[in-house]
Amino acid sequence: MSGVYSVYVRKRSSTWLDRLSAFRFRLALRAGAVVVLGVVLAAGLLRGGHLDYEGSMWLLLPGKAASLVGMAAEDISITGLEHHEPEALLAAIGVQPGGSLLGFDAGHARRILEGLDWIERAKVQRLFPNQLAVEVKEREPFAIWQRGESYYVIDRTGAAMSGLAAAKLVRLPLVTGEGANTAVADLINQLSAYPGILLQMKAAARVGKRRWTLYLDSGITVQLPERDWQDALRMADELNRTQQLLSRGIRSVDLRLAGRVIVEVAELDPAEIEAGGRKTAGTE
Repeated sequence: MSGVYSVYVRKRSSTWLDRLSAFRFRLALRAGAVVVLGVVLAAGLLRGGHLDYEGSMWLLLPGKAASLVGMAAEDISITGLEHHEPEALLAAIGVQPGGSLLGFDAGHARRILEGLDWIERAKVQRLFPNQLAVEVKEREPFAIWQRGESYYVIDRTGAAMSGLAAAKLVRLPLVTGEGANTAVADLINQLSAYPGILLQMKAAARVGKRRWTLYLDSGITVQLPERDWQDALRMADELNRTQQLLSRGIRSVDLRLAGRVIVEVAELDPAEIEAGGRKTAGTE
């Protein structure tokens, strides 16, 4: 028996489960978009430095996270500092008290410190999990070098040392002129044998990168020769001890000619001459 069969496909009606699934899907998409937007905004703020203010919670997050796993810089010891503050040293190697030590490289930190112009040598040890030991030897301030309108604290080699205010180290000898920074160590070494001159010297000028002119507290200038200036110093010291060469009343002493001493006498104030005469007359 033949017949015609009709096939009907019933369309399933939307249930509340379907609607819930669709809602969850849309909610997940929107949440994901919000998260992505938030990350982009946060990255922009961090990159622009808008969250780098002191006390910012964003800056404290790495340290807080490291502290939870015992990797925060909670025990830091620094030895050897004489002229600089610990904050300057820690800033150079990117460490903050309580900050994260995750990924900290002690060898790299040592190389950074020894690259600073005020550190001669350094030793950095990372003691797990949260200890950091830093030992440094600073370069020793030796003189103040004036170059133009600027003043630099220099070490014995003549290298400038940043972070030191020349105004706070007035006890150091002052030198001026090109090349004075690298030649001053030899000058001071030679003058150390003649304390009568060294103790009076307040400054020294390097002239033409060839010779020195000394400026004494009394206002006297001593011009040294380009060659054999050590012998000229010896002669000036002997004349000062035997004949008070560097006493008041002298304006300058020129030792630039070998074997000769040219002395320029200062012009005395007539009032001082008269006062001196009255004092002498009163003592007779």
